[in-house]
Order: sequence, then structure tokens, then C-alpha cells
Amino acid sequence: MHGLKPYLVGHQEFAALYRVEPQMIGQWLAPSRRILDPATAIVVSGVRYWPLGFATRFGTTTARFRQVDVRVTEHLTAEQGKGWMADLGDELPAIVGQQEVMELFHLPSQGTLATRIAAGTFPKEDWLLSGSRLWLLETVIEAVPALRATARSLPWEVDETVAATLRSGTYSGPGSVVLTRGRHARKSL
Repeated sequence: MHGLKPYLVGHQEFAALYRVEPQMIGQWLAPSRRILDPATAIVVSGVRYWPLGFATRFGTTTARFRQVDVRVTEHLTAEQGKGWMADLGDELPAIVGQQEVMELFHLPSQGTLATRIAAGTFPKEDWLLSGSRLWLLETVIEAVPALRATARSLPWEVDETVAATLRSGTYSGPGSVVLTRGRHARKSL
């Protein structure tokens, strides 16, 4: 592994790269248009994210060439800190959001995690993309001793089976799929 986190984008950042509204990304993903293949994204807590390398190359792969905004690319890399430019989802380390964290520790409610995050006693997110916090799985696991030290009643025990499926890319628990909304929802059933 690279030892650094990969650069990622969510819907809002992807849209900014091409100077379009965030809703356009959904339109590009729509089955009727299929400009952007959903398989190019990873799914974390039910939301799609793309490696920045793929996102910046995307405009050259479409029938109608789209110019990427280099300033946005520079801003995103600066904002995300020291990292590396991944191109494919299978190059990425295990990345988790709140739903995966809840499953990893079998937390009783999302409020338990939200309280920890708000109090600053949960590790700082590795990414804040499109309004969502994401962490490297290893960032969360390395924080277990500190979580236990400040816990009143929760054991903060890592479910090693969940951790293994997250690492191998075979996780199928809560947050592993995007819930389709809108007019295409019935077609996906």
C-alpha cells in the first residue's frame, strides 16, 4: 500500500471538476443515459465516491469531450492533504462511513456515533466529501484504544469478520449499496 490516503471525490466534487451542477452526475449515471458507469465508483454508506484519477480522466472517455477544471483538481488535492492519485476502485484501501462503522462495532444507534463525532472523541475524518465524513478503516481501528479509554459502557470491540470483508472488498452489510431513488427506482427492483 502507498501509506498515504488516495484522493477521492463525491458527487459535488465530481460536478465541480466539470463545472456542472451536482444533479448532472445523477443524470450521467441514469440508466437511460449511461454516460458514467456506476461500476467506476465505490459505495460507502450508500453513496458513490470515485478515485480522483478516474474523475479527472472521465471527460476524455465520453463521446462529447469534457474539459476538467485543473484549478478544482489542485484545490481538491490541497484540501485532502498528502495523498496519491488512484484511478480504479480496486486500487483503494478499505474506506468506511458511518454505516460501516456502526456495523464494525455493532453500535446500538447512529446517535452513539454522532455524539462521539460531535464531541471530538472519534477520530477526525480522513475525507469530508459532498458533506459526508469518510475514514480509512485503519484510521478507525487504530483509534480503538482511545475509544475504549473514554467509553462509559460500550466495549468498542471490532467485529473482525466485518473488518475482513471491508478489507477484501466483499462487505455486503448496511451502506454497501446505493438505494435508488426517483423515477428509476422501480426499474432497479
